[in-house]
Amino acid sequence: MSTNGHNPPHSVRLTIPAKAEYITLGRLALTGITRLHHDFPAELLGDMKLALTEACTNSVRHAYAGGAGTVEIVYELYPDRLAVEVKDQGEGFTPRSERPEDGDLSEGGLGIAIIEALSDELEITQGDEGGSRLRFVKKLTA
Repeated sequence: MSTNGHNPPHSVRLTIPAKAEYITLGRLALTGITRLHHDFPAELLGDMKLALTEACTNSVRHAYAGGAGTVEIVYELYPDRLAVEVKDQGEGFTPRSERPEDGDLSEGGLGIAIIEALSDELEITQGDEGGSRLRFVKKLTA
């Protein structure tokens, strides 16, 4: 197994139904993979659980318009960072740069801002098979 920075030494892929009650499974898997890092900071785990919850909630609430679907979560733990990717095959997501700047946060709207505040890198794109792909990274070293 390569640890050259490109291939994670620890990687887990989890697919859950796009229902709120399954988001807890994603949080449990995150806790499990971080235990493989000998000194993963507890406060960072809390932050990453919140970011993951927000990312999954976006897919559950918006991707399938109440219909059936799945959310795929990929966790990649490197010696110096944790990367988490949340994907769905739903309706897709309009990146902030393409949304009108009307300042309306009345219906949610803070999830992406929370993820951005808690992570060191955030990438939001269309998934390979449609839908949305949100990837966030937290560095473990300075």
